[in-house]
Amino acid sequence: MLSTRLKEKEEFILKVLEQLAEENAAGKPILVEGTKDEESLRKLGIEGRILFAKTGGKSLIGVIDELEDTSVREVILLLDFDRKGKELTENLKKHLEKSGIKVNMSFWAKLLGLIGREVKDVEGLAAYMETLKSKISNS
Repeated sequence: MLSTRLKEKEEFILKVLEQLAEENAAGKPILVEGTKDEESLRKLGIEGRILFAKTGGKSLIGVIDELEDTSVREVILLLDFDRKGKELTENLKKHLEKSGIKVNMSFWAKLLGLIGREVKDVEGLAAYMETLKSKISNS
């Protein structure tokens, strides 16, 4: 029954990623920590705009200013699933909402619920999906 459970898990994750890709394609940027997170999402079929929370030593305020400048109305937060990622997510959420930017955390919450114990960062998501696929085909 392991393969059935893994297959269901894979389907749930793929569905979440598909919805994420759709929202992103509809113009909602995804905010990730860094470039490796972006690479992972690109491998998973995310083609829209991706912004970084931690690039070039930008401060939290710098990230928020950048978002305000681009007149983004809503942003999808998809930071890491570890303790630091959770703290950063909470911080950003609070500050972005203060700036009047709607924060979508549903994808982060769904992925955390599905794979939070197995994957600590967005960067590891694509590799995790590969591993899951091979486990399913080998069972």
